[in-house]
Amino acid sequence: MKIGIAGGIGSGKSFVCKHLAQRGIEVYDCDAAAKRLIRTSPALQQQLVSLVGSLDKAAMSRFLLASEENQLAINAIIHPAVFADFKQSGMQWMESGIMFESGAYQLVDKVVVVTAPEALRIQRVMQRDGITAEKARQWMQRQWSQEQVRERADYEIINDGQHDIAAQIDRLLLCFAVNPQIPK
Repeated sequence: MKIGIAGGIGSGKSFVCKHLAQRGIEVYDCDAAAKRLIRTSPALQQQLVSLVGSLDKAAMSRFLLASEENQLAINAIIHPAVFADFKQSGMQWMESGIMFESGAYQLVDKVVVVTAPEALRIQRVMQRDGITAEKARQWMQRQWSQEQVRERADYEIINDGQHDIAAQIDRLLLCFAVNPQIPK
């Protein structure tokens, strides 16, 4: 069974994946894979430079945030490469901040969404990336709402600093081991 870990920026997907790694579960990181593929694939580099004019992170960010059309153009280049890489990886678990928007959900059997209150998500992104709250909100607006993802997911892990992450992961793994048709 292939399982996707979804959730918006700042929700704590990576935190949950670190907990999974401590249990011996390797998770394919779509963001890290995209960065690696951009660094190592001359074909991707050429396509992105033709589209954006530069591979500079700031230029890519400006281009991406400028319009939905720009976002779709970049995604049309990067997503197929990441999906092919995941298929070749042999991994069972995948982490993607845009699981449904990108179509990555089609590569997995079940989707687990990691959720957190919006204010906490903004705070996490500001601290992690050294950006303003407004910039964090811009990034959040480029993704589906937490509610949209929650509605489509098969299971939810609440990462609000109050719910026990380890206990939630234990229940998740037990559910998958006992009954792949897990309840939310």
